[in-house]
Amino acid sequence: MSFLFPAFLWGLLAISVPIAVHIFNFRRTKRVFFTNVAFLKAVETQTRSVRKIKHWLIMAARILAIACLAFAFAQPYLPGKSEAAASRKGITSLYLDNSFSMQSESNTKRYIDLATGHLSDLLGLFRNVTSLQLVTNDFSAQEQGLYRTDKIRDVLTTVGLSHTPRTLEDVYKRQENLISRHQSSGRNQLFWFSDFQKSTAGNLANLKIDTTNQLFIVPVQAIPEKNIYVDSAWLSSPFIRELQNNILFVKVSNAGKEEAKNVVLKLTLDNTQASTASVNVPANGSATAQFNFNLKGKGYKKGQITFDDFPVVFDNNYYFVLNASPLIRISHIYGEQSSGNYITNVYANDSLFAVQSSSINNLDPGSIKNADMVVLEGVSQVNGTLSQELQQFVSNGGSISIIPPAKPDRNSYEGLLRSFGINGLSVENNVNPEPLPLAAPDRNNPFFSDVFEESVRQELSLNLPTAAPVWSWAASGQKLLSLRNGQQYLSRITKGNGKIYLFASPLSTEYGNMAQHAIFVPVMYKMAAMSVRAQRTAFTFDENPITLQLDKITPNTTFKLRRDKTEIIPVQRVTGNQLLLDIPEGDQLGEGLDAGYFELVQDNKVEQIIALNHNNKESRLDYYSPEELKTLFAGQKNVQVFQNLDDSAFAREFQQQNLGTSLWKYFLYAALFFLLAEIALIRFKK
Repeated sequence: MSFLFPAFLWGLLAISVPIAVHIFNFRRTKRVFFTNVAFLKAVETQTRSVRKIKHWLIMAARILAIACLAFAFAQPYLPGKSEAAASRKGITSLYLDNSFSMQSESNTKRYIDLATGHLSDLLGLFRNVTSLQLVTNDFSAQEQGLYRTDKIRDVLTTVGLSHTPRTLEDVYKRQENLISRHQSSGRNQLFWFSDFQKSTAGNLANLKIDTTNQLFIVPVQAIPEKNIYVDSAWLSSPFIRELQNNILFVKVSNAGKEEAKNVVLKLTLDNTQASTASVNVPANGSATAQFNFNLKGKGYKKGQITFDDFPVVFDNNYYFVLNASPLIRISHIYGEQSSGNYITNVYANDSLFAVQSSSINNLDPGSIKNADMVVLEGVSQVNGTLSQELQQFVSNGGSISIIPPAKPDRNSYEGLLRSFGINGLSVENNVNPEPLPLAAPDRNNPFFSDVFEESVRQELSLNLPTAAPVWSWAASGQKLLSLRNGQQYLSRITKGNGKIYLFASPLSTEYGNMAQHAIFVPVMYKMAAMSVRAQRTAFTFDENPITLQLDKITPNTTFKLRRDKTEIIPVQRVTGNQLLLDIPEGDQLGEGLDAGYFELVQDNKVEQIIALNHNNKESRLDYYSPEELKTLFAGQKNVQVFQNLDDSAFAREFQQQNLGTSLWKYFLYAALFFLLAEIALIRFKK
């Protein structure tokens, strides 16, 4: 037999009180005064030995009553069956998984309610304990202290679902750090109440529990459910314009073991339903839905994909943002500028474009970062700084159009073009250039799919521009336009996410009439439109940092994210025209952020609207079984896994295996019995 609070055994010294009372009161006599023997009372005779036995019995009853009461306060118990049983003396750290997956149901009860019930039953075994600690996925500051049992019960009633899933390695580190703040001389025990979802639990095989602590794993008997969720959404073209047909692709995944048939998806734009689509999603697979839609008005449009999927409903909404007709920034760098100023004029006629023309002699190479497309026209030499900036620009996904001068410097251009994968550059010596007609463009080429109307197609078949090349290069990339003799005139070369458009001749009239021809404007528009970098329709909260492209960033300014009345200032840094934001987690905010739309605010002005969704890891409803958990922790004797627990079985089984049988109630009953026996003996004595 062991005692939970052995200090109360000092109360056994109180048995000296009845012993002393009885020793000094055994021989006391009572004196009765009388004047006449007639007044003597009739008394019952009694032998001395019988009277002595009664006194000893009363003393024994009092001693036993006091001893049993002291034992009851010391809380004796018989040790449990487990070799590494739990202890109420050290710190008890309780982890309650309150992630989104815990709102799934089993027999009409949510997993989090089942886990809370088990935890509440456990608190009944740790009554009057003052060193309890409750940890949730919130990792809030309130979880760092030690509390009494009744305080933990109160906190349990306020625990809500958390937006931030935690790996069990992070949970264990959190519990260890919090325990280390409180120097505990006793043995500590850790409890995990969770559904143990495989996609968020982390690598449990490498998780080692300190042998000085005892870990008790209490899995909720989660059943894998079928679940549909949106994986991602993207546009068919990086550039979308108002009042034109646009296509949105949505990847839908199925985490269940059965095929999901005829899943109806709804597309909503600015709170108005725009389109619907139906897909069949194979088991443990994905399918792609296609939405056709039109946009009215420029600017940011709030989009949402919704569907009905029971019983798991926390991921039935997916938020995204579309930027309709975004401003395309053109950086025009010229050396030998054509007399017609064709580049500036072609883009100045449409408000969709913002053109900035700079002479090569007055150019700030750093300004290239802020453009979507760079048009290099008539520049004889590309110096080292400009060459490096152009290469970096392409590597970041930008597009470059190179229109050569009449006499390009071969050595200067050769290094730049080679970095883009263009080899075999040769320069023509055209003293008297003789322009040749271009061949008709390939109508099946996707570049020309929506460039020409039918009337223009007929005109092109009869009347084509002419050009006199000043250089040529080895066949590379995609040939867009060529001369009738087969020589390349305009090629598109892809380098990573960037594009290079290479012309064979200048735009001046002595080298042809390309700039005056009807084909010139749609070709230049198409190049500019395709230079717009693919829009990120949505981000996730754990995608830190997220990168945003801005037209203009005021130095030393602070950006804020605002949603309704909620306003946060994330950790941020600026690189060129890129803004990098670290979205704070729930423990940094005091509460988590809901998925939805957020305004990016600079100096009280809304610069962008972004959509933030939660990570879809929790949508993959696959769980560790108790047997799998036992296998993973098989080599660690201080880890105990419970299984097959109904609503009331956990506390009983835990007590039998780890806390043993509590005896304090029996000693309390015994103390009451001996007190009643004492009263009966006193009454019988009289």
